[in-house]
Amino acid sequence: MSMKKMRKATMAAMILFGCVCAPVVATVSYGQLVDEKGNKVESDTSKQTTKSGGGFYDIVFGSGIVGMLLWFALFGDGAMAIYFAVDCFVLVKPGKLMPQKLITNVQNAMAEGDVQKAIDACKNEPSSMSNILSAAFQHVEEGFDVIQEAVNAASDLEQEKLMQRLNWISVCGNLGPSLGLLGTVQGMILTFQALASGGAGDASMLAASIGQALWTTAGGLIVSIPSITIFYMLRNNANRLILRMTAVTMELLNNLRNVEVAAEDAGAEEAAPAEG
Repeated sequence: MSMKKMRKATMAAMILFGCVCAPVVATVSYGQLVDEKGNKVESDTSKQTTKSGGGFYDIVFGSGIVGMLLWFALFGDGAMAIYFAVDCFVLVKPGKLMPQKLITNVQNAMAEGDVQKAIDACKNEPSSMSNILSAAFQHVEEGFDVIQEAVNAASDLEQEKLMQRLNWISVCGNLGPSLGLLGTVQGMILTFQALASGGAGDASMLAASIGQALWTTAGGLIVSIPSITIFYMLRNNANRLILRMTAVTMELLNNLRNVEVAAEDAGAEEAAPAEG
């Protein structure tokens, strides 16, 4: 429970940073880079940016209420993408999903023929691997074919659990271009409103509206490209680990073939005297 609360608190902090602090940081950084003519500003940057009206501050806060909400949504989306990416990087690791200590303990228990000891080892080392092994041990008396089906079902379930976490990165990556496109539409609406109100001769007003549209598009792509790249990388890594866990599990349980045969032979020997 404490880990869930910590995860929620961290996500809330990241969203707060993205929606509140990130725009301020971006305003300062972009104000130090360029002025309205695109030239580098080397001193007294904040004042020059305010006077020019072409800084990032004016792009964010000069785009109206809808534009400001879109920018805050973009920063929040980026913060959430960072949070879920870090969370999944920590989660999708061999040491986290299939601890070597668990594999060693189960291997030793199966070498001794002590299934109960292997089950206890799974309880002491909770992980995706232990869940798959526990599902297999629950069907020890039902035959090796049933064990294989249980392992495959448990592997699919663990893969689905991982994908539920990873899909949030994909959601953040897909939201970025959508928010950017919405900002582009909003900027173009402002442009045509300026034209309709007789602002065709005011090039600065038209340029500001078009600039706002392009900036939101760029912001959405900046969020989307890394998010989608990280999602596919982590997804492929998770699939490889699931296949590896399945293979290791079947290797550890391979000795149960002999146990099953021995049990059948013993049952046949007991049945023979009864018939005589």
